Amino acid sequence: MRRVRVSSLQSPVHKLGDTQMKLTSKFRFATAMLSPQLSLTADPEMSAEPPIQLIPGLPDDVALNCLLRVPVKYHLSCRLVCRQWHNLFSSKSHFFTLRKTLKLESPYLFTLAYHRCTGKIEWRVFDLRHSSWHTIPAMPCRDRACPRGFGCVSLPESGSLLVCGGLVSDMDCPLHLVLKYDVYKNRWTVLPPMLVARSFFGGGVIGGLVYVAGGYSTNQFELNSAEVYDPVKGVWDSVASMGIHMAASDSAVIDGKLYVTEGCTWPFFSSPRGRVYDPKPNKWEGMAAGMREGWTGLGTVYDNRLFVISEYERMCTKVYDMESDMWDPVDGPPLPERVKKPFSISCLEQQGQIVVVGRGLHIAVGNIERCLDCSKSSLRKVKYTISWEEVEAPRDFSDLTPSSCQILYA
Repeated sequence: MRRVRVSSLQSPVHKLGDTQMKLTSKFRFATAMLSPQLSLTADPEMSAEPPIQLIPGLPDDVALNCLLRVPVKYHLSCRLVCRQWHNLFSSKSHFFTLRKTLKLESPYLFTLAYHRCTGKIEWRVFDLRHSSWHTIPAMPCRDRACPRGFGCVSLPESGSLLVCGGLVSDMDCPLHLVLKYDVYKNRWTVLPPMLVARSFFGGGVIGGLVYVAGGYSTNQFELNSAEVYDPVKGVWDSVASMGIHMAASDSAVIDGKLYVTEGCTWPFFSSPRGRVYDPKPNKWEGMAAGMREGWTGLGTVYDNRLFVISEYERMCTKVYDMESDMWDPVDGPPLPERVKKPFSISCLEQQGQIVVVGRGLHIAVGNIERCLDCSKSSLRKVKYTISWEEVEAPRDFSDLTPSSCQILYA
């Protein structure tokens, strides 16, 4: 039998927190962005001072992954721990850029609100994962602008929020204004103005392009024009005319088409009007009668269907069926009484949730469940149920009223 000699020199076993542990390329890039003075792969024997760890006893990639999950409300306290933590938590733009690099984004609800006495406009941001509020820089606009005259849309791919148009309250003058908030830079920028000044108009995002249509011009004159904005080129272009002059109370994008309605108003002397825009042929057409007659509140799109919380039917939720041109009730309780009108609505498509913000910024989160209903006909039909969860707002928000809300991931 041949004798084999085994060497006693074995490769060292690195313990948890050893600075000689090598990082993956993704975390090495992120930690290099954290601080230029922090060398994660430096050899202790080659440097005069031992490398500083983010969390003693943990590898820096694991520590960074933990720190990037800290809610925003604790950032001020975390800055006092050490210099590396201060560099990480002192800048929201730097913090959220690192989260994007490591794919740790979570949903945030951006709410445009105004004070019911002073009319002051401000943005409030709600962390839907940790149920906490924080603020963003003030929007650079006129102090006396009517908040409900703005049109707000979100661009989730770029992590940005667009605020278009508006109305000067004391002059009844519409605005060409277009502002953009970048969640990763945490700042507002002024974009090229719209071709036509408008307020109370419909809008939506189709294929990465922002469409606006209708609204009011000077002296409450209703517009029939529409235009589109390309965020890449940074230019506005006209699209086909709507065919009728109308302002919009709500709008939605369903199956690549923009649906605009003027809504129902008391005492219902006339039937509400509605238009549908298809960007492929660049053509407007009339909205189905059942859809425009039943669109009696604010809506949002989930599962490629329009869900509306009716303002005239005890705040119950209903969903529109394209095939039958009818509205089906959504099983479940109505909107909680704490969430009062006027309210704004948005949707978390991935989580299957509807988020409603009411007066005082009280929030109700509706969890939607989908099932098949075989009781009414031989054809199996999709049926929805909803259950609500309430989130009470701080007392400081009691005088705030929501005007619009959008969801972004950061």
